[in-house]
Amino acid sequence: MTDWGQDPPPPGRSRRRGGGRGTTTSRRSGRDAGPALGLAEVAELSARVAANIQRVIVGKPDVVRVALVTLLAEGHLLVEDVPGVGKTSLAKALARSIDCSVSRVQFTPDLLPGDITGMSIYNRQTTEFEFRPGPVFANIVIADEINRASPKTQSALLECMAENQVTVDGATYALASPFMVLATQNPIEMDGTYPLPEAQRDRFTARVSVGYPDPSAELAMVDEHATVDPLDSLGPVTDARRLHAVIEAVRHVRLGPEVRQYCVDLVGITRRLPEVRLGASPRATLQLVRAAKAQAALAGRGFVVPDDVQAVAVPVLAHRLLLTPDAQASRRSAVDLVRGLLGRHPVPSRSGG
Repeated sequence: MTDWGQDPPPPGRSRRRGGGRGTTTSRRSGRDAGPALGLAEVAELSARVAANIQRVIVGKPDVVRVALVTLLAEGHLLVEDVPGVGKTSLAKALARSIDCSVSRVQFTPDLLPGDITGMSIYNRQTTEFEFRPGPVFANIVIADEINRASPKTQSALLECMAENQVTVDGATYALASPFMVLATQNPIEMDGTYPLPEAQRDRFTARVSVGYPDPSAELAMVDEHATVDPLDSLGPVTDARRLHAVIEAVRHVRLGPEVRQYCVDLVGITRRLPEVRLGASPRATLQLVRAAKAQAALAGRGFVVPDDVQAVAVPVLAHRLLLTPDAQASRRSAVDLVRGLLGRHPVPSRSGG
């Protein structure tokens, strides 16, 4: 009986500043990976980060898990929910748990693309234009209420999120490494919001909803947070250099051929569902694989099993699906469709060897 991770690990792939409109907190942003980490160390460090975040986000371990998976998968996270449930607190808690450069931008209708990417400013002393970096030049960028800005401004993040670079006035500037956009948004039916374009949504590795806490968690939150904000005392438990080493270890998690085919099949089926007019893209397949590797690493495993894929399939795939008008009228949701797909599609079994 062969292991799920029978294939040898793929070769590692090696995948810069702050300022602009919004508040930028400068921290050490090491570029070089630290010493190689074992998967037990990856799981232990991830558990410390999760425990740190849960000091702020009470009673939502699954939400924290998805945030960590997205971070380790070198992706971007979209947190969507109604106001007041802790979307921004989740983003800030994750950012403060890592000693790296962090910037926050409050998206508003009057925000311009240059307020995010930076712009060229004329220097009268040198009689030349100088590039002033925007808040996107940080390891972690918190885009608060991203759908309150116009689509024109939202599009300023497209190149950043897909290529880890910014092009302004014909010049291309590399971004920090690691780089993560942590965006929050209110439901599109709320006043003052713009729907995210399909291309923008597809660049987010995962979407998660915080949801209301259960009564016991809300009571604990009242007891612990009513007089003091836990974010004020939250300190980092790791840094960018250590995070590089963790991400490198996640890249080397093994993906066997059966699980690889399972990921491709799941994404392919979303394009043929009668309730869907736009299925998941090939980018979604890559993100599903990376997220499944990160999920396995959180468990201290060096190989991916189908359970890892199923654990991340809903947050990775659901926000990428556009439903038909009939499906929307019947109140079907993309989350329900992905869950139903996971229940119907056969899980691969280990092959003998």
